[in-house]
Amino acid sequence: MPISRKDLADAGSPEALVKRILKAEPNLSVPVPIQELCVSLGIVKTEDFDTDEFEGGLVTDAKRSEGTIFAKRGGEPRRRFTIAHELGHFLMAHHVPDQPGRFLCKSSDLLRVQAKEGDQRQRREVEANRFAALVLMPPHLLRGAMTAFREPDLQHVLTLARDFAVGKETAARAYVQYHPERIAIIVAGNGRVQRCYRSLSFPTIICGVGSPVPTRSRYQSSSHRPNIAGDIAACSPDLWIDVKRDLRAPALYEQVYLQQNGFAMILLRLEPVPEESTEERKLEEGWRYRFHSGRR
Repeated sequence: MPISRKDLADAGSPEALVKRILKAEPNLSVPVPIQELCVSLGIVKTEDFDTDEFEGGLVTDAKRSEGTIFAKRGGEPRRRFTIAHELGHFLMAHHVPDQPGRFLCKSSDLLRVQAKEGDQRQRREVEANRFAALVLMPPHLLRGAMTAFREPDLQHVLTLARDFAVGKETAARAYVQYHPERIAIIVAGNGRVQRCYRSLSFPTIICGVGSPVPTRSRYQSSSHRPNIAGDIAACSPDLWIDVKRDLRAPALYEQVYLQQNGFAMILLRLEPVPEESTEERKLEEGWRYRFHSGRR
């Protein structure tokens, strides 16, 4: 690959780095050849990481002239994300390791999307994750792939994960971010909400992380077949979002993809509330007045 570190001069953020990479490599293939990219940018080798404590690591010199990435053995999508994550640490000069010349990252670090205020280590992990997601699923290639998708469907997430060779959760985060409709994807494990990704226009999910998945959710049905995206069906919106009293409730649809080891993805699709006609509004207001005043 013709790209070199010189092409990335003065780029410090994940977004700026990926923008420079795409400018230097406008014809990147899918899936992105992440290990070839690492070699061109100063990673001399990538080795297996034989430890249960950490998911990945990076060893480099003080000047970041070269480095070695360590990635835990496992599924290829997971390993690719780990390699891209560690490459992000290597390329962002302001990322200072906990130990001189050595970054060590746990599996929880590679899932982090937000950092506590003032926690610089968490901020570094969030930035490395943003870099990994952007470089493995370049925005222009992702937008091109998503033009083939119409109505929201978890099957699309599975297709993106396969084509870009990334994990299903990585694909889910990107799908929610780039899909034009109001959607959210919840990752559930052992009956509880683990993580939640939602588009900017989707309201806050009332089921917080760690809380049980609502009992009336389609997730609780025993009819799901593992590794097959189920049908999309209407559900009660107050299971997942706050529905204001005396306001017309929006239509909410739910779809479940049951994975292994008790995990699942739940897609929520919210349809806008149709505007009431003047006649409907007058009837509704009249009903509310009679109800609250006690008149019949």
